[in-house]
Amino acid sequence: MRRIDVLLIGLIVFLAGGFLYGGLRVAGLDASNAGIWSQAVLIAGLLGWVVTYGLRALNQTMTYNQQLKAYEDAVLQKRLEEMTPEQLAQLQQEVEETPAAAADADASGEE
Repeated sequence: MRRIDVLLIGLIVFLAGGFLYGGLRVAGLDASNAGIWSQAVLIAGLLGWVVTYGLRALNQTMTYNQQLKAYEDAVLQKRLEEMTPEQLAQLQQEVEETPAAAADADASGEE
């Protein structure tokens, strides 16, 4: 996110609080109650955002994690494309042997 985006979001939140306060004043609330309720709504919005941020961080669905996974996939795909047919055959043989070796280790109780 660019710096201008952050400033714009901050301005929008600031103006939304002002419009909410003004709307509550027009609706008949006194200044004190309108201020309290407009702050409560903004704090509830902030807490909601923090919860969604935490969930995205825990689930690793943030932009950084998605970009890192896409980069890793691209690097692996490029390496796979650069392999010779002999190297591909050897890799396939190793992949086919790995599950069998893991199944044998599980059956014998090894870790």
